Amino acid sequence: MNHIEWTGKELRILDQRALPGQIKFVNLRSIEDCYQAISSMQIRGAPLIGVVGAFGLALLAYNAKAKSKEEFLKKIMEGVEYISNARPTAYNLKHCVQLVFKALQSKENVDLMRSEAIKKAIEIMNKEEEFSRKIGENGETLLEDGDTILTHCNAGELATIKYGTALAPIRIAIERGKCIYVVATETRPAQQGARLTAWELKQYGVPTTVVTDTAVGYLMRRRLIDKVIVGADRITLDGYVFNKIGTYQVAVLAKEHNIKFYVAAPTSTFDPHLTHDAVVIEERKAEEITMIGRKRIVPKGVRVYNPVFDITPPTLISAIISEKGILNLPFDKNISRILDNGN
Repeated sequence: MNHIEWTGKELRILDQRALPGQIKFVNLRSIEDCYQAISSMQIRGAPLIGVVGAFGLALLAYNAKAKSKEEFLKKIMEGVEYISNARPTAYNLKHCVQLVFKALQSKENVDLMRSEAIKKAIEIMNKEEEFSRKIGENGETLLEDGDTILTHCNAGELATIKYGTALAPIRIAIERGKCIYVVATETRPAQQGARLTAWELKQYGVPTTVVTDTAVGYLMRRRLIDKVIVGADRITLDGYVFNKIGTYQVAVLAKEHNIKFYVAAPTSTFDPHLTHDAVVIEERKAEEITMIGRKRIVPKGVRVYNPVFDITPPTLISAIISEKGILNLPFDKNISRILDNGN
């Protein structure tokens, strides 16, 4: 799909806001460009946000003018704080930015720091592609020939570098000859399912049906859904999953109808620092709800509340699929184990 590419001097991205109607690429030349791309949702999806954040810091290092190592590091530390706040809930962003910062800190002079920052950002991008493939290979074992899989939001290639998280097991299953059908929720208010997941799966010839978010319970009651796979923006050590708003209610409905509910995410999404009650849930502008395109659908003067993530507790999750394997309950012990192993 080539939706992200490092050219040697700038980061070329596909502007996801224009999909599916227009294929539009944007060149990011500075940390400010990367911040804007993340915060405005030109790119989205936790793994991809992490990669673009890493390149944002690398571009700052590449472009920063400093007379001394101390002045250079001061600018870099300011950049870490700046780009890490582009979107507050996705953990991959802070994780990947910190990886670049630690890598360049290990070098003794500014020129080596510049080259190390770029090198590390490229390494992070390549590893995210590798992780997605492994998530797909691990998750494929959970899918049976003929399954209909429901997914919420977009956790495919567009949210990562390649393959995706939630969509990776589906793509690998199809590569290996299984017949898989996908039901994608439209995912209000930004319609990532209708605009992005459906568009992406169509490119790969995967049979897909888009439904409204409110149709999920009806489909499950009619036994039209075999399994659910979603992505994640942050997973705490105790197994609480932060993902696109609406994920929690899908999980509740899956539990009610005895349907397996899987979460697919790389270990860069696992947050070892915060408990679930300390995570900040991002709220976005009211216009995402009050407007569809240029048409206003909510009367002026009516209040709007627009949280863009919710929290799914571990009791509703059948398993977490990572590049290091499939994690089962108890998640608190198993997540800590794979993070401690560090391999």
